[in-house]
Amino acid sequence: MKYLIVGLGNIGEEYDNTRHNIGFRILDALARASNISFSEKRYGAVAEMKYAGKIFILLKPNTFMNLSGRSVQYWMQKEKIELDKVLIVVDDLALPLGKVRMRLNGGDAGHNGLKSIHQILGSQEYRRLRFGIGSDFPRGGQVDHVLGRWDRAEEEIVDSKMELCIEFIKAFATIGADRAMTLYNKN
Repeated sequence: MKYLIVGLGNIGEEYDNTRHNIGFRILDALARASNISFSEKRYGAVAEMKYAGKIFILLKPNTFMNLSGRSVQYWMQKEKIELDKVLIVVDDLALPLGKVRMRLNGGDAGHNGLKSIHQILGSQEYRRLRFGIGSDFPRGGQVDHVLGRWDRAEEEIVDSKMELCIEFIKAFATIGADRAMTLYNKN
């Protein structure tokens, strides 16, 4: 059984280590922990991982955030993966820094990557792993916050949550989203 795990982010050095690229960072941590590496393919960097009899297709879209839906749709079709086997790993302003939550579906909350996925797929019924980046910014400073880099204290918090994110992703495929949420949403 195949699962598509999509980490949202933007390509290019100017976006490395920004809050908006937490999806890329989490997938990079999963790939390192699994001793696999990404290869540049059509619409993104892709790696394949096997775990507990499941195949994980890890995808970091190279379409930029606002066009993420194209990459997701292409890899779903190419690998013949149903929507309920797709997990989008995304930054979330509504969650405090370091909070990690899974949701079964929902709106885009103004997130351009999720908006693109919804537009292209015509559905919001996909699973999301949301990583809190906090909302500690002045009025009108949302873009600078989201595209800003982590400070040292934030880095420590982010690093401390990578193992939890990896466990969440594995649980999504092995025990299902509902049980994964019951086990891990309380972090």
